Amino acid sequence: MSDVARTGPPPGEGETPPTGEGRVGGRDPIASAEPLAEADLTLATAPEPSGERPASGRWRGLVRAVVALTLFLVLAALVWEGFKFLAGDPWRYPEIGFVHHPPFRILQATDRQLPHLWDIASALAQPVQRNQQETLGGFLVGAALYTWQEALIGFAVGAVIGLVLASLFVHSRLLERAFVPYVIASQTIPIVALAPIIVVGFGRGLIAVVIIATYLTFFPVTIAAMRGLSSSDPRALELMRSYAASKWQVYRKVRLPASVPYVFTALKVAATGSIVGAIIGEGPGGVPAGLGRAIDNFNQQYISGPEKLWATILVSALLGIAFYLIVQAAEALILRRRRTARPG
Repeated sequence: MSDVARTGPPPGEGETPPTGEGRVGGRDPIASAEPLAEADLTLATAPEPSGERPASGRWRGLVRAVVALTLFLVLAALVWEGFKFLAGDPWRYPEIGFVHHPPFRILQATDRQLPHLWDIASALAQPVQRNQQETLGGFLVGAALYTWQEALIGFAVGAVIGLVLASLFVHSRLLERAFVPYVIASQTIPIVALAPIIVVGFGRGLIAVVIIATYLTFFPVTIAAMRGLSSSDPRALELMRSYAASKWQVYRKVRLPASVPYVFTALKVAATGSIVGAIIGEGPGGVPAGLGRAIDNFNQQYISGPEKLWATILVSALLGIAFYLIVQAAEALILRRRRTARPG
């Protein structure tokens, strides 16, 4: 009898390897000694999660959002003027030979309570104050940029705080059970009541305004990031564990990429919230510039010039819409680059 017949096949030959525990994709990762970089390639070429749209679809979504917002603004303008046409003050434009007496009379539709949109637009070209050369439009553009800078700082700080808190909560069930209820309860306090307290604690100025904007930003980012970090493909997590990847590697290569669509959804909500927080904080915060201060000033002059206050309100709304579209454009760009960076 030959030596092979006496001793049997060498270890590992002629045996059917198990396909259960310890094997991923029909291979034994420990026996194959495949480096972790190849695992990264496997994860990079894996199909996208079902909840993530292709980058081209997100660009189309951005275009649809712009078109939808434009149609909404047009519809709002038609409703605005239609309401005045039916229940406002008489329309007298002798220069074009048009006079109209509305069939109804409602106080909220008068020219003082609800000016015509063209009166508001014409006020933007008038001096912001008597005997001043600066127009109201130029003044409001400067105020909007100042408010946006404050909101941008609070937006960035709140996004970082929300992502850090979500990362801690996902990796520690104890911290999640201990602090998530307080994170949720923090949003039950009205921001109008909280703003003066923040101003008293941190003083009047930029810091108080940024804290208020941060307060309205961190919560949606925290909740959405927790959902996103927990939505990783279990197969990808199992693959990373089979290669003895550290928690940081799993977080950076699996959990964080999976959370990107969720985080951007929260950032779009937080973008408008940061604008609201900055405007609210500028009043008690004593900021000399910004839309919040402009709203306070023009509110005191409402009787003599209601168009100025309405113009400030419309600019504030447009600023929030613009910030939302900026975040949505960044989302489409980042996800497009991430998709094109994948092999194949």
